[in-house]
Amino acid sequence: MTTQDATTAGPDTSGATAGPRLSPAIVLLFAIACGLSVANVYSAQPLLDTMASDLGITPAAIGIVVTLTQIGLAFGLMLIVPLGDLWDRRKLIVGQIALSAIALVVVGTAPNAVVLFGGMALVGLLAVVIQVIVAFAATLAAPAERGQTIGTIQSGVVSGILLARFASGALADIGGWRVVYLTSAALMLVMAALLARALPRQAPQPLAGASYAKLLRSTATLFTEEPVLRERAVFALLAFASFSAFWSSIVLPLAAPPLSLSHTTIGMLGIAGLAGALAARNSGRLADRGWGQRTTGLSLLLMLAGWAPIACLNTSLWLVLVGVVMIDFAVQAIHVTNQSLIVATRPEASSRLIGVYMVFYSIGSGLGAIASTIVYAAAGWLGVCALGGSISAVALLYWVIVVSRMPAPVGACSVSS
Repeated sequence: MTTQDATTAGPDTSGATAGPRLSPAIVLLFAIACGLSVANVYSAQPLLDTMASDLGITPAAIGIVVTLTQIGLAFGLMLIVPLGDLWDRRKLIVGQIALSAIALVVVGTAPNAVVLFGGMALVGLLAVVIQVIVAFAATLAAPAERGQTIGTIQSGVVSGILLARFASGALADIGGWRVVYLTSAALMLVMAALLARALPRQAPQPLAGASYAKLLRSTATLFTEEPVLRERAVFALLAFASFSAFWSSIVLPLAAPPLSLSHTTIGMLGIAGLAGALAARNSGRLADRGWGQRTTGLSLLLMLAGWAPIACLNTSLWLVLVGVVMIDFAVQAIHVTNQSLIVATRPEASSRLIGVYMVFYSIGSGLGAIASTIVYAAAGWLGVCALGGSISAVALLYWVIVVSRMPAPVGACSVSS
């Protein structure tokens, strides 16, 4: 099995895609829409202790909120995202965002844990609009600009993830955790209206007229046929398991004595991680130039190293901030590179490729969330750091194995060049 970077991963047929090209304004709107959508998934993380107290959920079990959101996300990736290769993506995007607003109202008015869990699963299910948007943008972008376009949109995703923690913490301190979700619902309705007016109309999809069953079968076939997809899916699972292990559990030691930090202060950790958003665009450019494997390896090494300062939580919060920047930078660089290389294999199947890839992202995020809260209850913060560091080490080892199986490098994407 061999792995190829974007420059050699497969024939680029995107030029055959009829329709308007992307303007900078549309790319920016895509980035904002993705940021708002992903914020709905991650805004719960600094609120877990408050949710648990309000609805009578034990600290060890509150990680289920994140896990159920990721389960909903996984089902959406398998069942909704592939529809982007069958239906009009413009209508699909607007419809998902409008339905997301309804799901957020359900969460914000949940009277008990059961309704909360169900609402969060729906939020995750509909948050896959992000992947439909990324696939739409990748199809419209010129081949030489695809990685850069994905990187720009991914910057919006990263900003949404990280700023969501600060914004949700600040809103929760002002009006409680429910205000966070009701505010998000209003913002999603506004975004649906903007996208309905601004998105370009799309030419018929390559699979237009095919059955839904055929679409799902072709999605499974892509996974078996594309080694780049399989390898990048494993990177996603491991990288986001490590990433989620940190962000799903950090609120627990920070909110507890002796630190007893407010939700606003805890959420400010997300601002420190915005360096990851800056990395996303640049890593897309590197993938466009054929440096995908090297970017992946260096990012995995940085992710592993980031857990060392994070382990010093009880010594210095400044060291934790350094570790946050390192991990967020690394994970988002890996994520953008992964998507750039995957879409380059078969641009005409971009929705299905990204959908399959993101299933592994979701699995990793969900497992990291529930594992970290369980480990924290049993072994404290050092136990969580050992968990996250071990996952990062496995990911780096897998990269070494993947690169060792590659033929002697001819271009830029070698380990020794």
